[in-house]
Amino acid sequence: MSGIQPGFLSVPRPVTLQGAHVRMEPMSLSHHAALCEVALEPELWRFGLSKLTTPDDLRAYMETALREQEEGRSLPFVTVEHASGRPIGSTRFGNMDSTNRRVEIGWTWIGVPWQRTAANTEAKLLMLTHAFETLGCVRVELKTSSKNEKSKNAMRRMGAKEEGTFRNHMIQADGGLRHSVFFSVICEEWPEVKARLKGFLAARR
Repeated sequence: MSGIQPGFLSVPRPVTLQGAHVRMEPMSLSHHAALCEVALEPELWRFGLSKLTTPDDLRAYMETALREQEEGRSLPFVTVEHASGRPIGSTRFGNMDSTNRRVEIGWTWIGVPWQRTAANTEAKLLMLTHAFETLGCVRVELKTSSKNEKSKNAMRRMGAKEEGTFRNHMIQADGGLRHSVFFSVICEEWPEVKARLKGFLAARR
């Protein structure tokens, strides 16, 4: 467990995570207007539990995330492109369990032009580093729709372990039933996953 801090912060605090390509800023409603420019693309919500089609939809989505933050249940971030200062997506820590020192990284979306770029890879690296090396997590969970092949392949590629499928796990925005595929990274695996993500970023340079 080299590099792992001994204690999970019972109420993780909003923090900015800085990388070379992106920075992860604590979400605030001041990001709303800029996120509207990238968030209302239908393809982003094809497999989602939310379906954002209007600025009001996005505001309600953000207000829910911020309310969960106040309740100590989530820690939402806005992904900001470092070079331009432009918000390009969002993600969060959720289902935070201080007793068992685990969190979920999810509710993740990024504007179509930035998909399959260094931005998403670095965002995952920043969040996982914070989870394991600052929050002291022993487990980080991720999940996605069983139909979302792009997401599943991305999780496998970064080294997360596929654990199984929860059938009829969630109800989507369109009323359909979603089977959720669960992945995880545990503290013993973190050094290898970290090196893998850093390798992907180095290759892009």
